[in-house]
Amino acid sequence: MEESKVEIRLIAESDLAKFFSYLREQLAENGRGDNPLFQPLSPESDGLTEEMELGFSSGVAKVFPQSGWRRVWGAFDNAGSIIGHIDLRGHGEKYTQHRALLGMGVHSDARRMGLGRKLIHTVRQWAKDEAGIEWIDLWVLSENLPAIALYQASGFIKNGEVEDMFRIDGSSYAFTRMSLNLCSLAP
Repeated sequence: MEESKVEIRLIAESDLAKFFSYLREQLAENGRGDNPLFQPLSPESDGLTEEMELGFSSGVAKVFPQSGWRRVWGAFDNAGSIIGHIDLRGHGEKYTQHRALLGMGVHSDARRMGLGRKLIHTVRQWAKDEAGIEWIDLWVLSENLPAIALYQASGFIKNGEVEDMFRIDGSSYAFTRMSLNLCSLAP
């Protein structure tokens, strides 16, 4: 798959069925085969839940910066299939409108091709230039070393780690918190 033939654009409400189909497939890779556990879910779980779908659907429908807002960008290949995504959403706590929480995923067939960097660049530009967001935060399973390396290469710094945050299928998993200060980035 050629990186140059990928279009990154906002997911509209009309794209949600296609997005959820992609997300089901992507979450099916969680902790299976050579893939690290990238979501705090058992690899044996069904992945995408109704609650997750509702979070995306209701968030996309809300006007920024209304409480519960969410913006999702999809990476579409030349056939129109979604091969990766990145999303930003507001924190649930009051007085955090200057920050957003990031989530992302890339289909296994499209990894290690620079797509993750392009997705992060897209949300950085939107957050800084259009939304006036000053910080992007993320939480990642500490064992997901490829994701942590991507985030660090993109300027995120580690804020801390919560040991034994999750117990999934009898194993303990830590959670790393990371942030990117958009005000410190060069224009």
